[in-house]
Amino acid sequence: MKTAMWLYLFMFIAIFDLHAQYPILSPFALSLGAAPSFIGLILGVYSLTHLPGNLLAGYGVDRFGSKGFIVFSLIVAGIVLLVQSRVTDPWDLLIIRSISGFVLAFLSPACLALLAKIAKDRIQQSKFMSGNGLVHTIASVLSPAVGAFLVAKLGFSQSFTILGWVLIATGLLAIIGVKERPYLNKVADLQLQQHPDTNTDVNVDGLLPIKETRIPWLFFGIPLAISCAQGILFFELPLMKESGGSILTSGILFSLVSLGALVTLSMVFLNRKSPFLRTTIGSLGLAIVFFGLSIHWPIPIYVSLFLIGMAKGVIFPAIASLLASITNPSRYGRVFSILSISFSIGAFIGPIVAGHLRSHTSPYFIAFACLMLALSLVPIKTFQAVPIEPS
Repeated sequence: MKTAMWLYLFMFIAIFDLHAQYPILSPFALSLGAAPSFIGLILGVYSLTHLPGNLLAGYGVDRFGSKGFIVFSLIVAGIVLLVQSRVTDPWDLLIIRSISGFVLAFLSPACLALLAKIAKDRIQQSKFMSGNGLVHTIASVLSPAVGAFLVAKLGFSQSFTILGWVLIATGLLAIIGVKERPYLNKVADLQLQQHPDTNTDVNVDGLLPIKETRIPWLFFGIPLAISCAQGILFFELPLMKESGGSILTSGILFSLVSLGALVTLSMVFLNRKSPFLRTTIGSLGLAIVFFGLSIHWPIPIYVSLFLIGMAKGVIFPAIASLLASITNPSRYGRVFSILSISFSIGAFIGPIVAGHLRSHTSPYFIAFACLMLALSLVPIKTFQAVPIEPS
């Protein structure tokens, strides 16, 4: 449990730093002279360079463990932010963001894999994933407003400097805070109990599935579409008339999304429902809200953002719980890296599509179409999700 608390702390600070930049980056790029379409590229390249990092993280975490990747990701990302504080050209900002995307790609698969390994059974596994979602949400509730406040008081350069040093200090803490060796030994022992002639595993402490389920590749279209829709939203919010061109107002709008997620993450009874059911219902609800935004439905933007957050609070821990429940612990790193790759591709596509097509059609309708297409392609009959049963 102590290891889980350390992991939550590291994820909190990393997500805090990342989300604190959301209301800052678009105005910062504008101040450097970047065009709207180029701003979309700056926001999207971060996710594009996640891909090689995710691929390396998947196999690296399974082979070498999570701790080294967590420390590397936090410290180097902090150094990159210090460099970003001195950027004076949009192209330099693009390069810095691409480097930042690569180094932070190792953090999420490493933390999720270690969280899944330290769980004693599927119920605790689901609770750990929900806890991760709760930490993620609390950080994203506070950080946009804090980031906007820092820029209003200190300016862009000093704000990036402060965020960079916080990441470096957190990386140094990770060296002493993460105790991984006992869990690596546990996974090695579990692997020895696998039947050599079949794909069936012994059920130890309720953690391993009796028969590992093959994950349909089309399932990863759901996280891809969700991330694409989120990227569109993050691009549009600072530019909406409701924000009034104010960085502080944009930060509050971002925080509303996270407050909505906090509500559903607090509903702990959801952890006992089927994670596949939570994923599909949450995604459908998210699609409906984006469709409403695209047709300018009468619901106020503040309520719509809150509803988007509620849907996210259901979806994100459900996807992680689902993948953890049907995957052998020796392959957690690879599975969570594929999940991160899906998120990265979607987050890259979203801002770029929004930047180029917002003058022709509503970006929110594109988000709705992506979500509905992903849901319609999921092969439900072949996806044998393991439900979470009460203990």
